Amino acid sequence: MTTTYDLITLGRCGMDLFSQDIGAPFTAITGFDAHIGGSPTNIAVAASRLGLRVALLTAVGPDLVGDFVLAHLVQEGIDTRYIPRKPGAHTGLAIVGVQPPDRFPLVFYRQNPADIWLDADDVAAAPIEQTRALLLSGTALSRGACADATVVAAQRASAAGVATYLDLDLRPDQWAGPAALRAALNRLLPFIDVVIGTEEEVYALLGDAPESVFVGGARLTSEQVAELERRIPAFLAATPEHTLILKRGARGATICAADAPPVEVAGFPVTVLNTVGAGDAFAGGLLFGRSQGWDWPASVRIGNACGALVVTRHGCAAAMPRLEEVEAFLANLESPISQSD
Repeated sequence: MTTTYDLITLGRCGMDLFSQDIGAPFTAITGFDAHIGGSPTNIAVAASRLGLRVALLTAVGPDLVGDFVLAHLVQEGIDTRYIPRKPGAHTGLAIVGVQPPDRFPLVFYRQNPADIWLDADDVAAAPIEQTRALLLSGTALSRGACADATVVAAQRASAAGVATYLDLDLRPDQWAGPAALRAALNRLLPFIDVVIGTEEEVYALLGDAPESVFVGGARLTSEQVAELERRIPAFLAATPEHTLILKRGARGATICAADAPPVEVAGFPVTVLNTVGAGDAFAGGLLFGRSQGWDWPASVRIGNACGALVVTRHGCAAAMPRLEEVEAFLANLESPISQSD
């Protein structure tokens, strides 16, 4: 099959405003840097900067913020022809504080955002069968026409043999509650090949998410992590066609499959400036590695390297590394990119 793209990502987009006052409390911020954002958008930028042919399937409003988003996507080499403008809706906005090493307050302005009105007709216009991989976002299932559109896209990709990835991308304030989240995800999972998520996101998928995780954004306790690890084999046994990539922050990531023991891929020690966007950089690196025919450990390793670089930088989409930067980072560790060590 002739492919037009290496990757199509589907889901939210918008403008991100990142605090210029590193370390300042949110109430003391005096200025912001403007970037494009939204997890599928960030992943598209990450993959494009690594050299993949990428298109984004989303929607913007007929507003100046939409103009900003489209212009910056074009600058990043991302095909925007499948991004309609939705009358009566606004392009989304997020405001981010930066208080290293572990406080990054994030406020979403997503009252009637245009991307939730992406619909099945919009998906029909995209050449999903002519891409090597499709990346979907869990948040796209939370409301609006985009929920059905996401399932339609996944069905088409699955039927065509396109590698289909789901980044769980849990944003609790976009959901009515844990039950609604799991119902929506379970509707999509039959058409997914690879699930990517943090420990907290996968815990929310596989069982009753603790209120502190779903609402407050707290990390799992050691007991909850142990419970999560006990639940994963049953999930994979029930869906043996899935590969689960469990993101574990500074520890790296774990590759989980039904027919093999878990494989741990170590992270890289770096000084953290900003963790927002690290998971999206990881996904971009992972998708790049798989597009090159690399095995899972090598693909996760370059994903870890991309994430490690991004946490040392200011911004999100703007911080995504290019391939030569990743290669230099790994070379400096005397550990060049390879199929496996």
